[in-house]
Amino acid sequence: MKKTHKHLKENDLNYGCSRRNFIETGFKFSVVSGIAGVGLLSGCKEKEEEEEDVSPPEDLMREHGILNRVLLVYDHFLATLASGQSINPQLITDSAGIIRTFIEEYHEKQEEDYLFPRFEKAGKLTDLVQVLRQQHQQGRIVTDQILQLAKQPSISTDNDKQRLGMLLTSFIRMYRPHEAREDTVLFPALRDIISKHEFDSLGEDFEKREHALFGEGGFEQFVDKAANIEKQLGIYNLAQFTPGPEVTKM
Repeated sequence: MKKTHKHLKENDLNYGCSRRNFIETGFKFSVVSGIAGVGLLSGCKEKEEEEEDVSPPEDLMREHGILNRVLLVYDHFLATLASGQSINPQLITDSAGIIRTFIEEYHEKQEEDYLFPRFEKAGKLTDLVQVLRQQHQQGRIVTDQILQLAKQPSISTDNDKQRLGMLLTSFIRMYRPHEAREDTVLFPALRDIISKHEFDSLGEDFEKREHALFGEGGFEQFVDKAANIEKQLGIYNLAQFTPGPEVTKM
């Protein structure tokens, strides 16, 4: 069974009709229509909502979406620093906290525990996996330093601003190509090195770990956290990123 994105399936009591209701409704309809078979089929209108299968690669790619939303926040921090404005250290802590908790301690651990060893065992993409591992380690060091800077009441000195800007720039510069290489090379190759049964079981393993760490709807929790930070910074409205006529006019 593959991992599902959300628990969309209704309670079994609401999922279909009871046998008795099925028969009674079908009988009543057949009296009116004279077509018993149609009555039986129409009398039990299922409320089933199909569950959405999410494969392990797709699951990991969705989690990269949360990473990208924090990278957008980091971009905004850099623009704020460049304009000479101050940044609320709590927003830095909250943003880096998503990276630490959801990306580094969960998402990357999934890759390190379940994906990388399989590629290494198969002798496939081993050079890429080695670089990805190293970048995970470096990313955690950068996040440590960002969180350390954010412990201050304010990011006010020139040295602190310069240091924060360098850390944010380094993190963004590494993770944009990092995730792109995983999405376009590593994740698509997973099907080639494991069986279908193992592929499906991997989705269940991912789901179990997510539930163990975050409970139900862990992904949605962190989407909401990222959105809340965007709203505080005034970068939540997607329309603001659409090029204006001064850019697109011929």
